[in-house]
Order: sequence, then C-alpha cells, then structure tokens
Amino acid sequence: MRGVNADTQRAPRLSGLAVPGGILAAVAGAFAYVGTVDPNQPGHYPVCPLYRITGLYCPGCGGLRSAHAFIHGDFLAALQDNAMAVVGYLGFAVLWTVWVVRAARGRPLRLGLGPVHLWTLGTLLLVFTVVRNLPFGGWLHP
Repeated sequence: MRGVNADTQRAPRLSGLAVPGGILAAVAGAFAYVGTVDPNQPGHYPVCPLYRITGLYCPGCGGLRSAHAFIHGDFLAALQDNAMAVVGYLGFAVLWTVWVVRAARGRPLRLGLGPVHLWTLGTLLLVFTVVRNLPFGGWLHP
C-alpha cells in the first residue's frame, strides 16, 4: 500500500507542472520565432504605433530586437536595444524556476505583490521611458 499512496501523491504534483510547462512552451515558441525572423529587417513586424505617431520610444520599443540579440547570445546588443526587456527576460526565468520548484513540491506560487511593489515597477518603467526619450538618454535608444 505504501507505493500506491506515493503514486497518488506524485500524480497531482506532476499535473501541477502542466501550466508552467505550457507557459514555457509558449515563451520558447515566441523566442524561437523572433530568433528566426529578424526584426532588424524591415517589413517583418509592425512599427510601434507610439513611435510612428510621436517619434517617442515607449518602454517596449526595441524589445523584439533585444529578444533577437539575446537569443543569438549578443547580450550587449540586447541591452542596447531594450535594457528593461533584458531585465524582464531574466525576471521571467527566475519566477518560472521558482514556480516549477514550488509546483514540483505540491505548493502553489504566491507572489504577494502589494501596491508598493506595483507602484515601484510602474515608476521604474516611467523613468526608463522618460530618460530614453531625453537627449542625455540616447544610450537607451533602440
């Protein structure tokens, strides 16, 4: 009977890995596409609407080029194209790893983000956006 109980405990833990596995497959598929279809070549992806209308860079401008460079191992170019995107890739990797470890142990992922965390993240994105559009922030242009 001991083996049956262990098997019934393992099954829910393995099924808890389905969602993180699906998320990883989707992200890997998106990165594979961007790695294959070069955003530096015109005509493959639409131009950012904010940039097209105003000439201002949004926080996501250069994100596809950053992902393409990151996939090809050119980390300095990835940082140049969109430094916040690189931080996001690394943050996703850490969060996903924690999620998988917790799911494998049968525990749920709890982020516990409060208003202070969200306001801080929003402020960082706003500062990044403003600085990259100022003359001295040219090093943050994609």
